[in-house]
This record gives sequence, structure tokens and C-alpha cells, in this order.
Amino acid sequence: MSTRSVPDPALGHPPERPSGPAELCPPSPLVDTGWLAPRLGAERLVLLDASVGAHRGAAERLPGARPFDLDGELSDHSVPVPHTLPGADAFTAAVRALGLDDEDTVVVYDAAGLHSAARAWWMLRAMGFDRAAVLDGGLPAWRDAGLPVEPRPAAYDGPRGSFTARPRAGLFAGSAEVLAALSDPAAVVFDARTRGRYAGTAPEPRPGLRGGHMPGAVNLPFGDLRRDGLMRPVNELTEVFRAAADHGQRLYFSCGSGVTACVLALGAYLAGHRDLAVYDGSWSEWGLPSALPVVTGEEPGAAPAGGPAQERPAP
Repeated sequence: MSTRSVPDPALGHPPERPSGPAELCPPSPLVDTGWLAPRLGAERLVLLDASVGAHRGAAERLPGARPFDLDGELSDHSVPVPHTLPGADAFTAAVRALGLDDEDTVVVYDAAGLHSAARAWWMLRAMGFDRAAVLDGGLPAWRDAGLPVEPRPAAYDGPRGSFTARPRAGLFAGSAEVLAALSDPAAVVFDARTRGRYAGTAPEPRPGLRGGHMPGAVNLPFGDLRRDGLMRPVNELTEVFRAAADHGQRLYFSCGSGVTACVLALGAYLAGHRDLAVYDGSWSEWGLPSALPVVTGEEPGAAPAGGPAQERPAP
């Protein structure tokens, strides 16, 4: 069983310590199997499975886990961009349907390992809920530790909860804010997609999107923050982000549809950064034919000066 702990580094910022039973308060936004296993089945502990895509229908789950369905009701389907954050009322209704109370502690995981669970964690934070953590390595790490799993039911059918969303401003950003951030020396925009998609040499998985990246955005594929299916240690994460950003800067994260951008947000949070925002539309919005600027090539390219530019190659 893993005993790897992931402390919450202060680095000049007071660590957030959610209220609730001390034995259930996560030591940081990332917990390992060694922390979770002895607490499994605790009265106020709720496990959420935030798997997406092909992993959404995994046959097994952690015991008692409930489906936090990012491909379903936990996205706003009234907009054409996938995985968009629902409004506060819709989010409250969906999370209450999962039986979550305001006093609960949540551990969220996914069946891919460390892929989409961070999206659920970030959404909960954006809706004012801090007693949440991501299981490092997800379902694969749980299985590898020889811990119990059970067949996954079709849906949660337990009692409704009392959760109430209390939205926080600033944790999600739109395209106008991201466009301004690209030329702002007090901000850094990170792109979590693969290097090929960033450069425009690999096709986008969604039809109709332009290839390339935002001019000035820094490519940091979300997989670079993982090793052997787990998040890299905090000291390594600190070095990764130090290479591109200072602690005084606001960091923005984009990806294909706002999911793996949250892995970068989690890594940056663990590295001590606190002024963070996820671009909710990400490349599913930015990459559509529009006046939003796009460059190609492996380098970030010059940040846009003035108004939006046409698609052009990076120098």
C-alpha cells in the first residue's frame, strides 16, 4: 500500500484547512491510498468517481463511490462547448442528487489514474466547497495497492444531500480574460495539450477546430506532471512551474475542453501558487474559426499586441 504523503506547502501562503472532523480533513488537495484506505466507510466521507470518456463506464469502482458525471449532468449542455461548468442552481441540484452534504469530506478519483478527477476538485472549489481532495493515481493505484473494489452500479440511488453552491469568482475564466492575459506580464497562460496538438502538427480530436495554440501560451502537457501514474513530488512540481512563472503572477490553464487543465491547476496549487484560473472553454472554444489568434510551431510565439490577429505561424 502506498504511504506517499503530499503536504500542502505554504511557500508564503497560509494553507487552507477545511473545518470538519479532524480525522477526515485531507492534509492537502492530493491524498494517496495510504491516507484513504483506513478512512474508507467513514460516515462523513464521500467518494466520487469523475471518470470521463471510455473510462466513464468502468465496470468497477471504489466501494461506495458515486458518479460525478462530467460527461453528463455535471456539465452545461446548453452551450456548444463540452465540459462547461453548470450554473450554481444546476450544480447544486446535481450534487445534492449525489447525496453530498455541506459537512461532508470528498475524495474524488478517476479510472484513468490522474486525468479528470482534478476537474471535479476544481469545480467543487469554484462552488465554495473546500473539503475535497483528489486520490493520487486514482483507481489504478487503488487496485495496485490490493485494495477492495466492487461492481459499479448504474447510478446512485441513495438519499439526497443538503449541499449548496456558493460560487467563487475568478477560478474560471472566459476567452476575453485569457486573451488579455496573453499580453499581460503579470500573467502566464499554460496549455496542457500534447506537444503535437500545441504545435499544430497533430490533429485535434474534435472536428472543426484549428490546429496550433494561443500566441504566448506555454506548453506544459498534463502528463509531464505525472510519473508512474502518480503526481510528481512537490519539490519537482515547484521546479516545473518556477521555470515559467513567478509566485506573484496569475496563472491560467487551458487544454482541450477544460478537464486536464485542472491537472495543471492541481499541480500549481501543490507547488504553492494560489492565483489560478482554468479557461473553461479551452481549445474547444478558442480553436473554433474566429478572430481569436492562433499560431503554430513548437515555440509560444509573440503575445498578441492590440486586437485579435489572424492565424499565423510562430516565428
